[in-house]
Amino acid sequence: MAKAKTAYVCTDCGAEHNKWQGQCIECNGWNTLSEFVVQPAKAAVAGAGARRGYAGEAAGAPKVTALTEVALTAESRTRTGIGELDRVLGGGLVDGSVVLIGGDPGIGKSTLLLQMLGTLGAILPSVYVTGEESLAQVAGRAQRLDLPLAPLRALAETCIERILDQALATRPRVLVIDSIQTIWTETLTAAPGSVSQVRESAARLTRFAKETGTSVFLVGHVTKEGGIAGPRVLEHMVDAVLYFEGESGSRFRVLRAFKNRFGAVNELGVFAMSEKGLREVPNPSAIFLSTHTGPTSGSAVMVTREGTRPLLVEVQALVDQSSLGNPRRVALGMEQNRLVMLLAVLHRHGGLAIYDQDVFVNVVGGIRVQETAADLPTLLAVLSSFRDRPLPEKTVAFGEVGLSGEIRPVPNGEERLKEAATHGFRRAIVPKANAPKKTHIGEMEVIAVDRLGDAIGQAMG
Repeated sequence: MAKAKTAYVCTDCGAEHNKWQGQCIECNGWNTLSEFVVQPAKAAVAGAGARRGYAGEAAGAPKVTALTEVALTAESRTRTGIGELDRVLGGGLVDGSVVLIGGDPGIGKSTLLLQMLGTLGAILPSVYVTGEESLAQVAGRAQRLDLPLAPLRALAETCIERILDQALATRPRVLVIDSIQTIWTETLTAAPGSVSQVRESAARLTRFAKETGTSVFLVGHVTKEGGIAGPRVLEHMVDAVLYFEGESGSRFRVLRAFKNRFGAVNELGVFAMSEKGLREVPNPSAIFLSTHTGPTSGSAVMVTREGTRPLLVEVQALVDQSSLGNPRRVALGMEQNRLVMLLAVLHRHGGLAIYDQDVFVNVVGGIRVQETAADLPTLLAVLSSFRDRPLPEKTVAFGEVGLSGEIRPVPNGEERLKEAATHGFRRAIVPKANAPKKTHIGEMEVIAVDRLGDAIGQAMG
């Protein structure tokens, strides 16, 4: 078989070069050229189908079709047996889907997927492909997790051609690749883990998944910046991108969906790491709320929303006299620039001058809040710490704060209130546009405000 022609493409700007050189002549980037296979697209599809034995493109030329003539059928989903994983995936596994899971080393990616196969193995044939561990190590980990070994099948291989040959022979419904950075193809001379090898291997697996209906999970390494290593196009190839998050030293893990073609984006699954692997946390609001023995200043509870799930989260603030010329503004779990903006609004429209104070804000539990509903509880926590006065007990708040001091509504206000009432909160300070017709939900009083000054009066008055 003739060697395939190769080209060198810049990973920063995409410029193509005939030979490797240290600097890209288009963007002047150094060491950004990676090797790629150059072959006609038609020949690539036909050749892959002939070599692997699965069907290629449908016969006949495609034609323009009205969407009204397209048969809309619901995706066939299979429950994995892990409720939190099903929630993040959008309700279960979809046949032919490709899911990319990233996260820091040792956070639980391989453990979660092995537990999933231990549950699914008795229902669907599956194969766990390991490129980093031996079969003895995989079997030992499964035994430590008390998983049934009979339905688990594993393959220690890194060559994509041999992996696909084994997959065609065994016909699995679920295929796990751990990890995509260790997989390589014979058609490229680049080293495993390079941009070209990762891209080509992922493309082969994606084509295999779509043409055979196999659900494929890809485990991806992360860079120092926290992104999945490899070409950015890798995240565009797959159907879902999931990230494992967790603070070092904490046993809680958060699985978040950043892309999902079959479900809600930013959906959240919460797990706890134990000696027997990852365990689901059915009531995540409980772990994000600190258990204080009495009223504590600098603490406020908010109702945030992750995907389709409302969560009760505690935000803590510490305001202290600064000894520096430029007081510090530190935010953990939320955007620091937004904290600076909120403090300016508090000064202008709340009458609280803290320009000479250090302000530290932390979201309890290691969760990162990315929505504006955290504005009002953050300012109330800062005010409580500055005045050293606790907020009224069992009080919850949410709402966006505008630059003119108005309290703006946030989506799904009624669901947030019901979640707070379920956990026994007795007062809720919310935007006026989010207030229900009734002033009480169960035993919880709902206080509607439209200005920051009104919210401060209700919370501290």
